[in-house]
Amino acid sequence: MTVLVTGANGFVGAWVIRALLAAGHTVVAAAGPDLPAGRDQAAVRWLSFDLQSLDSVQAAVSEPVDAVIHLAGLASGADALLDPGLAWALNAGGTARLLHALGERHRRGEIDPVVLLVSTAEVYGPASRPLVEADPLRPRSPYAASKVGAEGAARETAERTGLRVVVARPFPHTGPGQSPRFVVPAFAERLRRARQTGARTVTVGNLDVTRDMLDVRDVAAAYLALLERGVPGEIYNVASGTGQPLRQVFETLARIVGVDAVPQPDAQLVRAVDLQCLIGDATKLRTATGWTPAISFDQTLRDVVDAQTY
Repeated sequence: MTVLVTGANGFVGAWVIRALLAAGHTVVAAAGPDLPAGRDQAAVRWLSFDLQSLDSVQAAVSEPVDAVIHLAGLASGADALLDPGLAWALNAGGTARLLHALGERHRRGEIDPVVLLVSTAEVYGPASRPLVEADPLRPRSPYAASKVGAEGAARETAERTGLRVVVARPFPHTGPGQSPRFVVPAFAERLRRARQTGARTVTVGNLDVTRDMLDVRDVAAAYLALLERGVPGEIYNVASGTGQPLRQVFETLARIVGVDAVPQPDAQLVRAVDLQCLIGDATKLRTATGWTPAISFDQTLRDVVDAQTY
């Protein structure tokens, strides 16, 4: 199978490409203007890609592919808060542009790809129990709202053109190689620095939240499973079903790093739109594909720390 991956130079994109290649697929990688250094041109064909450019999008969809994994967009909730318009332009508008171009090719009988649209669990908003796909959407941030817009574009395009679209709603995920702009690698980096300098405190945001946190490698495996066995028109949670209190995550990372540090709240690191609890029920995904997480969260944290050591 030949698979087009948008946002291929991002954190998740890199792991998705590894998983696709390991499974024997051919990859066409669409990435931003700065293509990753050291890329393996023999295994992956790279395209410069801009969601806001119609010409760029049409060039990408002209590829003869069997499937598309759409990861491109604004991935940072903090960045979306700084510029909600950009979040909507990329995540909703850019997705609509890409799906329309794919849908038109499908309508003309030129291609018939399965398209996996990667949304986010944040579309659900606040909840006190594990969330299921039928739960109402109550986005509480520009990032989440823009992803609701992307899902709307997927439904409309599928109905109008017959494009086969599967929607994944992943819950928070981390792993080796993630930017320290995100919470787990940020904690790990600050704790390592505290150990090096002998500092007794480490700045943190709100630790009194709980997240269903997955390993990025398990998430990549779920995406491949959905390409093969997901039902077009359906939505699937990608989740472990287990909540990880963020305070406990901090303490576990401190133990792995080997530092006795006290968390020090910093108001600048607290997001006003933080959800108190975000846990998912992935029964639908498990039933459809057989997928379950394979990597323990403790191992994920160790791998994040080890990756920062080099």
